[in-house]
Amino acid sequence: MKIVECVPNFSNGRDEDVLDSIISSISSVPSVKILNREMDYDHNRSVVTFIVEYDHAVEAAFRGIETASKLIDMNKHRGEHPRFGATDVVPFVPVSGCSLEDCSVLARELGERVGSQLNIPVYLYGEAANRPERKSLEKIRNKNFQYEQLKDSITEDRWTPDFGPRSIGSAGATIIGSRDYLIAYNVYLNTDNMEIGKKIVRAVRGRSGGLTYVKALPFFISERNQVQISMNLTNFKKTPIYRVFEMIRIEARRFGVSITGSEIVGLIPLDAMLRSFEYYIGLEGFTKSQILEMNLLSSENEV
Repeated sequence: MKIVECVPNFSNGRDEDVLDSIISSISSVPSVKILNREMDYDHNRSVVTFIVEYDHAVEAAFRGIETASKLIDMNKHRGEHPRFGATDVVPFVPVSGCSLEDCSVLARELGERVGSQLNIPVYLYGEAANRPERKSLEKIRNKNFQYEQLKDSITEDRWTPDFGPRSIGSAGATIIGSRDYLIAYNVYLNTDNMEIGKKIVRAVRGRSGGLTYVKALPFFISERNQVQISMNLTNFKKTPIYRVFEMIRIEARRFGVSITGSEIVGLIPLDAMLRSFEYYIGLEGFTKSQILEMNLLSSENEV
């Protein structure tokens, strides 16, 4: 069976009813299983993770985007996280029986439908990108160029969408693509000094000479009165979580700052957690077969 994971990000982290309506629309499609939902007040953003059979993936994502476009007005939206639209980004991730290229086909099909039926500009990214400069998400949308800037620039040739109109409505634009597994990981520091956060980000993120598979931004989280290092880890096998955590700890120490905690947003592969577990307690020769629950799952599958 061909199974796909989809992780749409919506520009709403403060209204549970809005997110419930979006999830209800997604869930109305056959074979959809909602795995996780996350809301962040300061970022004013929600992340939904679901899996679905390949042939139903486009319909499920489309219904979520359609509902979000009716309920979220980007002219009124404010939040810490960069965003392009009511549905900001929609990645498809291969789970079983399909490839990244298969997921790119889904991304292009969804983009065409969103552009033509919902009249929302669509930009393709990741493995589905039509332009090399749009392969990286941060090259499309970032803290210095988001919804407000796109409204003024969409008529320029470099911002011509892959699908949809060259104009922006209240639903904004949507970025759609395909990618491999990604871990959304945040680390909190016991400081409110954003300059320290910016220096630590420059040290840890790949594009400024840090860890190759780390994308990072600093945010001030008013609810905690702390700086957050917000990251996407794009290859946990080559850059494991423990290495990222320890590098931030080392850099923070230079400024007399310490880590107060960290969090995973959405889902994470078991193997990614095991790598950090093995590192911190010095395990040798450990295998997944030693995990009780893994044995139970294997037994259930055999029945």
